Amino acid sequence: MALVSAYSSDEDDAFSAGDVFGLSTLPSAKKPRVDDLVKHQLHAAPDVLSEDPLHQTSLVTRPTDTQMNVNIKYDDMMLPLQGPENPFGDRKRFLNQNALAGHVEEQSMTEHAFRSQHLTHAILGYSANPSIDPNAPAVLGSIESAQSNGFSTIDTLRATRSQRKELKRKRKQRGDLDIVEGEGAYVGPWATWQGDEPENHFLTGVEAGDGEEEEEEEEEEKEVVKTKKAKPKRGAPGQETSIFHGKSMTDYQGRTYMSPPVAEAPNLLQEAGSQECFIPKVCIHTWTGHTQGVSVIRTFPETGHMFLSGSMDTKIKLWDIYTHGNCLRTFHGHVKAVKDVTFSNDGRQFLSCSYDRTIKLWDTETGQCIKRFGNGKIPYVVRFHPDQDKQHIFLAGMSDKKIIQYDMNTGDITQEYDQHLGPVNTITFVDENRRFVTTSDDKTIRAWDFDIPVVIKYIAEPHMHSMPAVTLHPSNRYFAAQSLDNQILVYSTDNFRQNRKKRFAGHSVAGYACQVGFSPDGKWISSGDGEGNVVFWDWKTGRIKSRLKAHSKVVITHEWLPHDTSKVITASWDGLIKLWD
Repeated sequence: MALVSAYSSDEDDAFSAGDVFGLSTLPSAKKPRVDDLVKHQLHAAPDVLSEDPLHQTSLVTRPTDTQMNVNIKYDDMMLPLQGPENPFGDRKRFLNQNALAGHVEEQSMTEHAFRSQHLTHAILGYSANPSIDPNAPAVLGSIESAQSNGFSTIDTLRATRSQRKELKRKRKQRGDLDIVEGEGAYVGPWATWQGDEPENHFLTGVEAGDGEEEEEEEEEEKEVVKTKKAKPKRGAPGQETSIFHGKSMTDYQGRTYMSPPVAEAPNLLQEAGSQECFIPKVCIHTWTGHTQGVSVIRTFPETGHMFLSGSMDTKIKLWDIYTHGNCLRTFHGHVKAVKDVTFSNDGRQFLSCSYDRTIKLWDTETGQCIKRFGNGKIPYVVRFHPDQDKQHIFLAGMSDKKIIQYDMNTGDITQEYDQHLGPVNTITFVDENRRFVTTSDDKTIRAWDFDIPVVIKYIAEPHMHSMPAVTLHPSNRYFAAQSLDNQILVYSTDNFRQNRKKRFAGHSVAGYACQVGFSPDGKWISSGDGEGNVVFWDWKTGRIKSRLKAHSKVVITHEWLPHDTSKVITASWDGLIKLWD
């Protein structure tokens, strides 16, 4: 017991001396001094700094300090806020702030509410009062104006029906298409409004007293100016002309250019596609005459001894191939670029369509414009019905997504095929002309029964592109479509399935509706491209056999001559038409 009490008394001594861990009881050579121990004693909350000798509460730091040692007491932290209120604190700025015009209140509102009130005040002279003061007026500004408008803001004001009728301006007449200038001239959508004419309210530099006398003199001097009817453009409706470029319409036997020149080209008597065909290599003739790009060419049906070309210079030209290789006739019938031309079965008539929104029927031999058709939309493609007993019917694919069927005898629209979702680009008759296939900018292919406006086959895949040019294979079993992702796809004409084994690529046509061509025996398939080349593929293998540099600009269309083994006509946007052999 005595031992324990002695130990505890030692322990008390150690604690009293600041010896927390009982170091003083350990045997050592030299006992540490008690005041040293006190000096190095640990403190749970150290003094603030040695610069604060009076133990004030201020926190003094040196510039070199990286941390501050301070323990704020809980009581200090929980003290209530004292002293004057901070005038610059959040949301307390305007509480009692005086202003020259009275007192200021803070209001929060949406940008739209502020803008509508601000505009209402600026334009109509009143706005709602945002003040929360119950004695303040509800409306600021003109009370009369506010009452007359029913206290509406400018964005909710609506004119009454009678006011709208009074305000509604009357549009002047669109005018006559045939008149270019003068009274009744065609102004179309640019027709002015009644009451918009500029008025001259000023006198001519003289005082009002002398003005009357001068006006009388001027009236006597004035000459009466008659408004002449402007001469309509050549090619406008009713103004179609054609020019024959030869010396004589007939030869010594009385034959016109319509009859095939069998003496110069005996092969015209053979059946088309009966001979084996080869790929052309050199240019043997160039037809010049169009001043702008050529957009379409069509060879004469059956014989192919001449061809039509439609151009962006608005002209259609008929060219000779076998005798002199010259231009036979120029047809001036459109006022804008020609988009498509197509021959009837016997070639005696042809249709042309243009961006001037008209379709015209021409006599190939005399150059006379027989009829005009149009529904106000741009026709992109025209096709005669190929049956011999339906030569008075033609189809036109329009920019308003419809295919329109015309009867030329009556000039009436007899059927409308309205399913496409974009302008119609091509019309191709298949299956013994009982059906036809159309393609459109909506990237679909649709097949129709003739005269029934219901789609019988609808081909649309997510990966499909627009197909702006379609050509029938000479066997009539397939049609080839130029797809704008730089490939030619082949579809069967009986079930409209894609033939996945036949795919022709390696040319660049993106953005151009380059026509696809077939050699008369069906052995070669060809296409122009955007760089001015003509590319030839083997129909069986799908391999490129030849690439012909033909023009300086895109080769938009080309045709194989039906009775020759290797002759191809190419037409380009450089305005040239070339014959290759």
